[in-house]
Amino acid sequence: MWRDPGAPADSFYEVRPECTDVPKSRFRIKAGKTLSARKWHATFTPEGYLDISKILRRIQRGGVHPSIRGEVWEFLLGCYDPKSTFDEREQIRQRRRYQYARWKEECKQMFPVVGSGRFVTAPIITEDGQPVQDPIVLSQINPEKYSGLPPKSEVDAANGKLTNGNTEACSTSSSCEVLERVKEPTNRATVDKKEIQWKLTLHQIGLDVVRTDRTLVFYEKQENLSKLWDILAVYAWIDKDVGYCQGMSDLCSPMVILLNDEADAFWCFERLMRRLRGNFRCTERSVGVEAQLHNLAAITQIIDPKLHQHLETLGGGDYLFAFRMLMVLFRREFSFCDSLYLWEMMWALEYDPDLFSLYEDPEAANEKAEGSKGKVKSIRQCGKFERENMRNGAKSSEAPLPISLFLVASVLKDKSSKLLQEARGLDDVVKILNDVTGNIDAKKACSGAMEIHKKYLRKAKKP
Repeated sequence: MWRDPGAPADSFYEVRPECTDVPKSRFRIKAGKTLSARKWHATFTPEGYLDISKILRRIQRGGVHPSIRGEVWEFLLGCYDPKSTFDEREQIRQRRRYQYARWKEECKQMFPVVGSGRFVTAPIITEDGQPVQDPIVLSQINPEKYSGLPPKSEVDAANGKLTNGNTEACSTSSSCEVLERVKEPTNRATVDKKEIQWKLTLHQIGLDVVRTDRTLVFYEKQENLSKLWDILAVYAWIDKDVGYCQGMSDLCSPMVILLNDEADAFWCFERLMRRLRGNFRCTERSVGVEAQLHNLAAITQIIDPKLHQHLETLGGGDYLFAFRMLMVLFRREFSFCDSLYLWEMMWALEYDPDLFSLYEDPEAANEKAEGSKGKVKSIRQCGKFERENMRNGAKSSEAPLPISLFLVASVLKDKSSKLLQEARGLDDVVKILNDVTGNIDAKKACSGAMEIHKKYLRKAKKP
């Protein structure tokens, strides 16, 4: 029987011609399977209500057409309630854009490079809050003024004058104005430690931004790089507990590419971080993702006890070799296009119709849940993975395990024989798992994760 091979989607995410070692995408746009723009728009009522169940089934079958991916993701991630109207969503959108603009302005007051179309990759302050007046910083703050920089010795001499209060070294340079703004907190009686901590992360964000998805033509433009940097800088400021950690740029980058408005991209990223921020939260004793690695070990012990025992024998019982997969949701194991396909399938499978209210007003959502015991939310509006959790009572006591854990378990299960036969140390484990890069089918991986999830729930129930 003839089968439609589908149209490739790589043209939507153009790769730079010199990057020849990028994995080829497996995702194909297939008529009748991939959620098309026509099907998507036809699912809304005239008022704007969305029957999300039809959308979830289509995404699980064939993903989302790249032309509508951004707006579909806003629903999958809980930015909007499918039960809302066009007008209600527009009001929310405008309110959020205003809120983002306020936060961004707040950041700009502390460091004027925010929102300037530029970004920094060199430290701007020291640990105790003193400004770093380095040639690299000066050139990044004001490239027009500092296209030809003096030797570092001359700059150091000028810095000495500036530190002593003599501003002649800077004359009319706007860069010095920026550096003075950076220095302002140190002149206050009480130094704002949170502000210092935020400023200490800005160059790290910049370093990660220039490395993120650098094979894509999209990031050849300075304005797109600075947009990614601005979003991450604002997020680092508002999320005081987590701030910024490596890996976040990989999670935010697709939002910048898919959503034209910077504020919309920010909120989509913020909703994704609601799911994942626990992985990035660090204490003096542990890293947040360790809890997920522990859960992964428990899943593998139930599903494939031989493999788990073998990994423990090799000293890999902490499952740190899976750290990257969980932190950046398989961004390294798939091509850019395929990783987006994987993400939307995961979110469609996990979809919970209460997501919007849970994020928007957690207290009201909890009260609603308390007052509606005995009433089950519409299982039809839930993703397939979420329905399995509901049927098996996995939500009754504690938060259910995310599908990402079962995806990693699926990869391990697929490589079980090879790991058992060939892995004689942790280096071998890492090498075998690195070999899966570009060689995993996203849809099969999700199917494998669902099978393992069912098996886990069944076996975990047994006394």
